[in-house]
Amino acid sequence: MTPPQTLDRAGIAARIPHSGDMCLLDRLERWDAQSIHCTTARHTDPANPLRTASGLMSACAIEFAAQAMALHGGLLAAEGSAPSAGFLASTRNVRLHGARFDDRPTPLHLHAERLSGDVNQVMYAFRVEDGAGRPVADGRAVVVLNTPLPAAS
Repeated sequence: MTPPQTLDRAGIAARIPHSGDMCLLDRLERWDAQSIHCTTARHTDPANPLRTASGLMSACAIEFAAQAMALHGGLLAAEGSAPSAGFLASTRNVRLHGARFDDRPTPLHLHAERLSGDVNQVMYAFRVEDGAGRPVADGRAVVVLNTPLPAAS
C-alpha cells in the first residue's frame, strides 16, 4: 500500500516517535522522495512543552523542522517496517529570524529537503515560515540513523 499524501495529527503521531504535546505537527501537506511540507499551529499553544516564560524561542523551530524530517523518514520506510531511529546530530548555517515565534501568524510551514544520505545518516535543508510567508528559521541538519541507545546501568 502506498503511504498517504496527506495526514492529520493522529496519522502523523502514528509515524513519528513524538506523542502527546510533543508531537508538534498538525498536518502533512505533501511529500515526495526528496522533500516534505507540513503545517502546524502548535507554536501558539500556551501549553507547548518547549515554551519558556519568555515564549517559544526561535531555536525551537529546529525541533519543529526535525519532526517533519522524522515524518519524511517514516513515510520513506518500507511498508510494514518501523522507521529507523534517528538523532539530530548537527545543524549548520542556521539562521533564526527573530528571538521568538509563538506570536507569529498561523499556520507555520515546515519544509525539509533531503540533500544526501544513506542507511547511516541523512542531510536535510530546512526552512520554517510563518503564516504570512516570513522566515522563522532555516539551515541544514544531519540526522544519524540506526544508532543504538546505550544500555541502562
